[in-house]
Amino acid sequence: MNIHRRPPESEAELLARCRALAGRSLGQVAGELNFTVPASRTRAKGWAGQLIEHYLGATAASQPEPDFLNLGVELKTIPVNRRGRAKESTFVCMAPLKLSSGMRWPDSTVRHKLERVLWVPIEADPGILPANSRVGNSFLWSPSQPQLQVLEQDWQELIEMISFGEFDKISAKHGEYLQIRPKAASSASLARATLADGETGLTLPRGFYLRSRFTNMLLEEYSSADDAD
Repeated sequence: MNIHRRPPESEAELLARCRALAGRSLGQVAGELNFTVPASRTRAKGWAGQLIEHYLGATAASQPEPDFLNLGVELKTIPVNRRGRAKESTFVCMAPLKLSSGMRWPDSTVRHKLERVLWVPIEADPGILPANSRVGNSFLWSPSQPQLQVLEQDWQELIEMISFGEFDKISAKHGEYLQIRPKAASSASLARATLADGETGLTLPRGFYLRSRFTNMLLEEYSSADDAD
């Protein structure tokens, strides 16, 4: 049975656990928590995130609330290459396919998910087996006012397209920091949505993602601040 640690009682305790993780391989952490290690990266999707959740004591899993509910902190693992650069966009939450009237940015799941985030970089180079991938230096982040303004503008643009049922027009090109992309196991996984003609129909589930250029900006900011210390 996989071992799940108790939730941390403070940000200081959470960061102490992160410091204990830094530099360790996922195989070492998995052995401590009795996790089975996938033999290849093709079978490791989502595995590293679940492992880190268990080690740090996250509680919310995939629920629309912060992973560390008592601290109001969301956990995001970032797969990085050998140079410490983010390899892909970061999933934030599912996008609504039917909008309730009066939906506002301050009340949105995206805004709540990004209020306070613990970023955990993890090596994900194709030449490194999952067991040998190391955990990097984690950091806590809250969006600055300029970052919030851009995120809100992106969200407003995307939500407006959803409100008009323009799902066929939404592409990964929309949004400076935040984008919407399909989020489904396969093209056959369809969900009900309000379409452009106002009728209910089927479309692919979609999710909000942070662009890799945005998360790379955060990684660089943290690295610069860490070097200055």
